[in-house]
Amino acid sequence: MDTQDLVRSIKRISDANGISGFEDEVLAVIREEGKDLGSFEEDRIRNLYLYRKENRKGLPIVQLNAHTDEVGFMVKAIRPDGMLEFITIGGWIPSNIPAHMVRILNKDGVYVPAVVASKPPHFMSEAERNAPLDITHLVLDVGASSSDEVRNDYHIGIAAPVVPDVMCTYDERHDVLMGKAFDCRIGCAGVLATMKELQGTELQVNLVGDFSSQEEVGTRGSIVSANTIKADLAIVFEGCPADDTVVPAYQAQTCLKKGPMLRHIDARMITNPRFQRYALDLAQVLGIPVQEAVRGAGATNGAPIHLSNDGIPAIVIGVPVRYAHTHYGISTLFDVQAAVQLAKELLIRIDAQTIRSF
Repeated sequence: MDTQDLVRSIKRISDANGISGFEDEVLAVIREEGKDLGSFEEDRIRNLYLYRKENRKGLPIVQLNAHTDEVGFMVKAIRPDGMLEFITIGGWIPSNIPAHMVRILNKDGVYVPAVVASKPPHFMSEAERNAPLDITHLVLDVGASSSDEVRNDYHIGIAAPVVPDVMCTYDERHDVLMGKAFDCRIGCAGVLATMKELQGTELQVNLVGDFSSQEEVGTRGSIVSANTIKADLAIVFEGCPADDTVVPAYQAQTCLKKGPMLRHIDARMITNPRFQRYALDLAQVLGIPVQEAVRGAGATNGAPIHLSNDGIPAIVIGVPVRYAHTHYGISTLFDVQAAVQLAKELLIRIDAQTIRSF
């Protein structure tokens, strides 16, 4: 596996701007990263499909899914003093939002820097200081002093998409990645890396890379992509919330540097137990580090995919991400590489008979 290429790919895809429904920039980067892997097609909800050039007629189809959108915000209103009110896109905790930089997409297609601001403590009453933080207490400040300036000079209007202003970095010495949108841009990089690893390899399945839109607002894109691809099997890459800093050690199931997490269940999916066992057994035989998880909440694109058509056996290969759905995620290249290795080894071995056994 080309480590430098993988790091570069993660950085490029992570740094691209794209909240749900506005993933154009992300798709452009993925097209460049995957230009030698096959042919691209795009549907009307802006799902992007990569059909492997080595695909042959008559073979079962495996859908390699990851979602392209990131959590962010949208401008709701512009106050007379030039402050911008906003709503959240995707799941946010209000206390994680203030005092960070963001980028606002203006009508010229330019991202304008802004600060997520709140009332300064100097002007707060005791009651205000002790009140729970709400999204309505926050504004976006581009430095303007009037609504006319925001509209006419900054060219920012209602419904402008807003993304965290963060650039991805990699600390090679400690194998630590930091950046935004690891949920699920790391998954997008994983799909591409898997297909790169399999270039020139004859498989008994056909691969379709599925870079689907709008996962963070209800797994919407994958509802369409599942019905478009009509796969026989699916592998869903995801950037999964790491739990190694928030629960007792004996409960931790998504730790950094222990490999990808394969979840048995979440709020919307019971993972196909036969496919799950096949993947876990293969990982053990090959010495690929993996973690198992039982989740009572959350969901992935596996939810609509495994319910589509006549039911598609699916597993989720989740790369642990500390502080998902905040400005800064932390992951490790070790976990990404292990996720790609597992997907690769599965695809080398799976054929029509194996799929039928699931």
